[in-house]
Amino acid sequence: MDQYPLKTGGTRGAALLVLVSIASVQSGAALATTLFDEVGALGAVLLRAGFGALALVLLTRGAPLRTREWPHRDVVLLGVSVAAVNLLFYAALARLPLGITVTLEFVGPLGVAIFGSRRWWDLIWALLAAAGIILLSDGGGEIDPLGVALALGAGIFWATYILQSARVGRLGPGADGATMAAVISTVLVAPFGLAQGGGELLDPSVLLAGAAVGVLSAAVPYALEIEALRRLPQAVFGVLMSLEPAVAAAIGFVALSQGLSLVEVIAIGLVVLASAGALRSAGFSLRD
Repeated sequence: MDQYPLKTGGTRGAALLVLVSIASVQSGAALATTLFDEVGALGAVLLRAGFGALALVLLTRGAPLRTREWPHRDVVLLGVSVAAVNLLFYAALARLPLGITVTLEFVGPLGVAIFGSRRWWDLIWALLAAAGIILLSDGGGEIDPLGVALALGAGIFWATYILQSARVGRLGPGADGATMAAVISTVLVAPFGLAQGGGELLDPSVLLAGAAVGVLSAAVPYALEIEALRRLPQAVFGVLMSLEPAVAAAIGFVALSQGLSLVEVIAIGLVVLASAGALRSAGFSLRD
């Protein structure tokens, strides 16, 4: 029997789900930037984390919060990783265009794929990615150095997130571990978000936008990717996810009027190509 039964229509439909998921995540990030003037980047992080966690709690009907086994060390470390990724990513997003921020952050999963491989030719993907990052950091025009450092830091914690997700996934099925990690992440980012956002966080229009960010960035992608992974090989899923920097650049251009220079477009293309090659070769999912 075919391992992936809906080989034509089903597989194409699953690929479309992944692309919609990517667009949802990046649309949420683009929407979050509209909150920066009112609550700051850290306030936006708190809104995204809080509403994202709430969405997952509702999705799991609160079951993880009633289970004693989930306050596990690996779950706590996953929550720390999620908090660090979001804090650093949004801080970078306040200084860099969306497409460049996501491209630099993508070194995390790319690094996990390359360092987890024993194939010598995967060094080619590493060199391509390095060339793209150097172009973005040095030859892409007026790029904020602190923004670059923050985005790369987010990438490092994204790599940690991937490794911890695999460990948490082995603790039990379903979204329980992810939900607990999201709750822990919200608690960790709350002091930073409250300090910067202050009373503006209670503004109804800000709360509405924050809820949309949380749903777009967490609930929708999670539901779509879980369904897609039922029909797609992980290697194919990984290759599709490697399009994320390109999608982010497109959404940044359309929604935020963030233009890119030719050098920046080439750099993003190199990282996308390197990511597709490395993830296809490694055969793993970015969000297990």
